[in-house]
Amino acid sequence: MNDQEPPQIEFPCDYPIKVLGKAHSSFAEHVLAVMDQYAPGFDRQKISVRDSSKGRWQAITVTITATGKPQLDDIFAALKTSSSVKMVL
Repeated sequence: MNDQEPPQIEFPCDYPIKVLGKAHSSFAEHVLAVMDQYAPGFDRQKISVRDSSKGRWQAITVTITATGKPQLDDIFAALKTSSSVKMVL
């Protein structure tokens, strides 16, 4: 039996957040607005955007400097308030 706890993340750290949603300008705007609110000053050079093969979906990955679990929880909750967002990883 393995009673070990999963490894804890040490904050602050670089933390990539991938958001999947409908390819639309409002989707990208929502993702960036949330990041600006909860991770001000994040490096916009560390944003990657991938379109699906048919162009209907996008995956936006933003790497932030995470300061703690409450910040990450707030970001995930805020991202999910948009109907354009389908999944946050």
